[in-house]
Amino acid sequence: MSPKKNTSKAKEKDFHDQNTDGLDSGDDNYRRRRDRNNLAVKRSRVKSRIKTQETMERVNKLKTENDMLEEKIKILSRELSFLKNLFLAHAGSTNGIDMDDIDLESLLADAVDTPPSVPCTSSRSNYNSSSLSTPSF
Repeated sequence: MSPKKNTSKAKEKDFHDQNTDGLDSGDDNYRRRRDRNNLAVKRSRVKSRIKTQETMERVNKLKTENDMLEEKIKILSRELSFLKNLFLAHAGSTNGIDMDDIDLESLLADAVDTPPSVPCTSSRSNYNSSSLSTPSF
């Protein structure tokens, strides 16, 4: 006859037979491992909750920043429109210039399409009428 293979049931029986001699030490060892595992699980869950909370705070911060930037875009678009109209009114009232010779729409479209190389931090208080000069053609 061939030797009997050690199946999982046989391994389990051998494990229990070995632990019957040191039942108290095996239970203590098992309890310590379970307690350590339970603490590790608690730490992991706390860490996961903190990470989720930080992610949600970041999402809310970015949403707020996005809303502010969209509002700034609206304000700057209105300012651009105002300045375009002001320029067109001023350019139309100059003497000796034929507006048909100037492709103003393409110039203004190019100005809108290309972002400024320096961030715009201007405010209306920085401008006064005496500092604006009229271009000479």
